[in-house]
Amino acid sequence: AMAAPDLKRRRISEEDVESGKSFPKNKIKVLLLEGVSAKGIQILKDDGFQVEALKTALTEDELVEKVKDLHILGIRSKTQVTRRVIEASNRLLAMACFCIGTDQVDLKAAQERGIPVFNAPFANTRSVAELIIGNIVGLSRRIGECTAQMHRGAWFKQAVG
Repeated sequence: AMAAPDLKRRRISEEDVESGKSFPKNKIKVLLLEGVSAKGIQILKDDGFQVEALKTALTEDELVEKVKDLHILGIRSKTQVTRRVIEASNRLLAMACFCIGTDQVDLKAAQERGIPVFNAPFANTRSVAELIIGNIVGLSRRIGECTAQMHRGAWFKQAVG
């Protein structure tokens, strides 16, 4: 049997914990990258979390600086969370990948530090279904073919019924 990895969890200091209560939300720092939903950001802020939200991904060097005192990192598919980024963090409690996979995170490094990484594999299901239905309608109406013909100077008005 394989031995469990030696987890290097960070300890929460006594001054950060009120007697008998969990870690206070107003001390939890959250960084959300790549244009996460404004509604989601507001929900977290309203719940008392310290939230910083950026519209873009960050480079590895930028992330190394940002994660030093960060508790929760929320990313999408462009941000790469490398071993170097994870090892630069001293308080990271969790990482959220607001996308289908977790390929952009060094999962082994996260596991070694005891940092859970989760994703939202069904978050885009409705958007994908809408796109497929739109494509079906477009194909049935021959929109692509008609558009190409129109660009060549032809106009095919089709009326059935």
